[in-house]
Amino acid sequence: MASASFSSLLLLLCCCFAVFVFDIDFVHGNGGSSGHRNLQFVNKCKEEVWVGALGSSVLNGGGWAMAPGEVVMVQAPAGWHGRFWGRTGCSFNHYGVGKCETGDCGGLAQCGGIGGQPPATLAELSLGPPLDYYDVSLVDGYNLRVSVQPRGSQRGSRTCRPAGCNVDVNAMCPAALRVAKRGSSGVVACRSACTAFSRPEFCCTGAYAQPSSCRPSYYSRLFKRACPRAYSYAFDDPSSIFTCSKPHSYLISFCS
Repeated sequence: MASASFSSLLLLLCCCFAVFVFDIDFVHGNGGSSGHRNLQFVNKCKEEVWVGALGSSVLNGGGWAMAPGEVVMVQAPAGWHGRFWGRTGCSFNHYGVGKCETGDCGGLAQCGGIGGQPPATLAELSLGPPLDYYDVSLVDGYNLRVSVQPRGSQRGSRTCRPAGCNVDVNAMCPAALRVAKRGSSGVVACRSACTAFSRPEFCCTGAYAQPSSCRPSYYSRLFKRACPRAYSYAFDDPSSIFTCSKPHSYLISFCS
């Protein structure tokens, strides 16, 4: 467990340097006596990424910009649950109003409780006690490579393994699912079959709202082959959701 003095110093550094911090490896622990989790975001993309956040409480205003190579630390309380995603091609005025090419949340720089517009790769967390659950999901489609790695608990065990999609799905996206880049023929995102066709057998709704009736489709199998450690459709639980007992932090990487 991290000492009280170390936790105080970390909080002081976060306040002094706002949300930008250097990549450091923490001592083992559960994030402090309060049970919070330190979430370390890293932008490994070649372009700016605007992170979107939606959850049981608003973290860091619900959205923030990350330059290439930047690291941002955000603290989540025990029991927090929600999702993060990367927004690309964003432009905002000094009022924080504008637009993102992918993952847009109502044209706002800080999403503040508004979810991202599909398609967008999601990093989802539900923090304990007693266990943390986490995953990377392509159920709402794909726009960026994303990974989630817990730190500081049961290293090397079958739990606490990394989740993610580390393949450029845009490069292999079927024509029917592609979202074209503005003003060019490039692909900036890949829709899921549900968002592309709105059919219940792809969305796992109506008569297909059970695992026994909603099965993998041709399109979800493409996602799964590319990203075996990510959700490819709504009931893709056995190989896609991960657990960890009291990690002190998570590393959430874009374009890793």
